[in-house]
Amino acid sequence: MLFYLFRFLEQFDIPGAHMWSYISFRALLTLILSLIVSAWFGEKFIKYMKRRKFYETARDASIDPFGEKKKGVPTMGGIIIMVSILVPVLLLGRMRNIYLLLMIVTTVWLGFLGFLDDYIKIFKRNKDGLKGKYKIVGQVSIGLIVGLTLWASPDATINENVSKEKLGTEMVVTHKSESVKSLKTTIPFVKNHNLDYSSIVSFCGKNKMAVGWILFVIMTIFVVTAVSNGANLNDGMDGMCAGNAAIIGVALGIFAYVSSHLEYSAYLNIMYIPGSQELVIFMCAFIGAMIGFLWYNAYPAQIFMGDTGSLMIGGIIGVCAVIIHKELLLPILCGIFFVESLSVMIQTGYFKYRKRKTGERVRVFRAAPIHDNFRKLDKDLDPTSKYILKGWPERQFHESKITVRFWIATIILAALTIITLKIR
Repeated sequence: MLFYLFRFLEQFDIPGAHMWSYISFRALLTLILSLIVSAWFGEKFIKYMKRRKFYETARDASIDPFGEKKKGVPTMGGIIIMVSILVPVLLLGRMRNIYLLLMIVTTVWLGFLGFLDDYIKIFKRNKDGLKGKYKIVGQVSIGLIVGLTLWASPDATINENVSKEKLGTEMVVTHKSESVKSLKTTIPFVKNHNLDYSSIVSFCGKNKMAVGWILFVIMTIFVVTAVSNGANLNDGMDGMCAGNAAIIGVALGIFAYVSSHLEYSAYLNIMYIPGSQELVIFMCAFIGAMIGFLWYNAYPAQIFMGDTGSLMIGGIIGVCAVIIHKELLLPILCGIFFVESLSVMIQTGYFKYRKRKTGERVRVFRAAPIHDNFRKLDKDLDPTSKYILKGWPERQFHESKITVRFWIATIILAALTIITLKIR
């Protein structure tokens, strides 16, 4: 809203009004405003939740192995994150931008889905929360909306990169002058660097473009659902998910910026995506909200984000990656989320397999998701079960150490993801 106001004032030569046309100025202002909103609103929200005693019953008996009680800590802190994202974006973003609108819809949609889960846990005193099938329906629905919108919108276009050899060694990259609808996406460690979804279904002949778009929509649904659930599983220790999400947000913000810049995208030999600069505004609000939330969520947490925050965070990351055609980089960038999900699938799948095959209760890890494996004490294990990796690790760690080490791993993965743009 303020963007349009100052663009109007610029016609009257108002000093400083031209600054609002610079993406760097609006992005940094968004980051600062998001931090301020999260700090101010967060304090008010926590006091309100404590005064009304809105706690998640499933956490009431939870005690950290090293003695820190989790009882009495309010949840639903994702509302703080949502407000801290939406307020700066609505004030400083270009609301006619299709990509920004998709990010806002994703934030509200998945935030509301997570809110329903937290509401059932807190107010209905049902520790199971919203049924899993309803969560999946909600995640699939927003993935479908995003995919179909990117398919149908005339504003969701790219300028394809064209490479030319110069002097035998130096590569000069240019972009086609016209913006087109495209099914191309970036893949790591490959020289030509792009994969066209329609080429996967080339056997469909003249219908390959239509089938390619269907494949793209299915991929979008899968990415949004998978990353949303991965972030949800990662939310198990104070500051864990918020810290990892902030780091991933920085990487996605960099990708969005270089994709929206003609010279930078040419230098990196990636697709030029007109309009994606507004994603930089959104991701700065996202990063600011994550850092601001960490002020209260760092160990020992004063509030938990709940599913209101974790489902929304994963959805935002997934949709942003799809918009800038970097969804195939997510297994590297969101490696922590991927490993968390994989550990749960291994634990559950192997337990069910052995129970059906031999009747034994055999688990792979002490606990899943994998971050819980590093703090689970032997005395807390199920005495009726066997554990394949019971001796790993040899000792348990404080959750703050586990959290920081997971952040470090995410920083390394984010750096590696960015480096893949030049490693081919």
